[in-house]
Amino acid sequence: MTHNSSTLLTKAGLPKSLTWGYLGILIFMMGDGVEQGWLSPYLLEHQMSIEQSASLFTVYGITIAISSWFSGVLAESYGPRKSMAVGLLLYIIGTIGFVGFGMAKLNYPIMLVTYAIRGFGYPLFAYSFLVWITYRTPTNMLGRAVGWFWFVFTGGLNVLGAYYSSWAIERLGYQNTLWSSIFWVAVGAFFALIINKDQFNLQRTQQHSTKMQELMKGFTIIKEEPKVLLGGIVRIINTTAQFAFPVFLPIYMAQFDISTKEWLQIWGTIFTANIIFNLLFGFIGDRLGWRNTIIWFGGIGCGITTLLLFYAPTWFGGSYWAIMIAGVLWGALLAGYVPLSALVPSLVNKDKGAAMAILNLGAGLPVFIGPAIVGLLIGMVGSEGVVWILAALYFLSAFLTIFITLPSPSEEQDTAFLTEKNLI
Repeated sequence: MTHNSSTLLTKAGLPKSLTWGYLGILIFMMGDGVEQGWLSPYLLEHQMSIEQSASLFTVYGITIAISSWFSGVLAESYGPRKSMAVGLLLYIIGTIGFVGFGMAKLNYPIMLVTYAIRGFGYPLFAYSFLVWITYRTPTNMLGRAVGWFWFVFTGGLNVLGAYYSSWAIERLGYQNTLWSSIFWVAVGAFFALIINKDQFNLQRTQQHSTKMQELMKGFTIIKEEPKVLLGGIVRIINTTAQFAFPVFLPIYMAQFDISTKEWLQIWGTIFTANIIFNLLFGFIGDRLGWRNTIIWFGGIGCGITTLLLFYAPTWFGGSYWAIMIAGVLWGALLAGYVPLSALVPSLVNKDKGAAMAILNLGAGLPVFIGPAIVGLLIGMVGSEGVVWILAALYFLSAFLTIFITLPSPSEEQDTAFLTEKNLI
């Protein structure tokens, strides 16, 4: 890599030693996302009940949450490279079992077990790399570095995965498309684990501590530093609406003659905007301050645009473009929480992996908390009530973030005054 290209990467906020790892995450998550848009309808078309489909994704969400927590402490205890390798192995084992023995014979018990195993894969792989980033990136560019992470993570999972899948299922068929995911995750792992030569040196604060004690830091950290718990709660709120909206908004939008196809176009555009702003808010966070960005753009911004997205059909006569604009604003401001991945690990000087474990758990829990809020409350308060609850949660997250302050002024995230020579 030439000096000029290295300088450009540094100015862009990409840690030059981890560049191949970012590419690996993008490709791995593309492989992981191949079934996002079609697996549930596929199962229903093959005589599985909606309850069975829901149970499959519920179990999948639970294993994602568990794996998300383990990713932080395992990365710190054994090193992110080993943790990522375990994630790759579990993903491949789960996929072989799910496609080869579950889907092939429509054997539901096997599908349930193997899809759960598959769920352990991507959090261990991707979130362990996020821990790697937090340790190896200077504080003054950490917001941009995690912004790039969420850019490649979401871009692979929700954008490239969907585009590749739409191409592959017509040419390869559904099951072969899932088989091909093994190839893509392997390619991603090749870049992230082999081509990526960066060394992660394990830091031990207590040389005689046991692995179990190190693993338990993922829980004890919240007693030692309660602000980490606040960060975890804010992270849960961040994407709860993302998993709640698909449960009821398409039905609500249909009342205003927004077809399923049009809603999917809106939803896809929302996350195209989101991946762009994941990157932009990394830069904004490093300039305006991580907490300020989360409070005003993330919490307040998402609270307002959540309500705007719901009321846009009423206020603008069911206008497709009005709903699209409201959705894109919500998706863009959803990225306002990106600096949280820089703020929370910066609360502690050591055990950053344990802090990230809580944050990663917060990333995994909304997979089933979002739908649960809808299922439990929509019968009592209706769609409008659910939306106000989701908006209130966003406003609550802004309030909680006020108290997530860094240990000392010298470590504050407002790093615009740092010289360029420190961006190396």
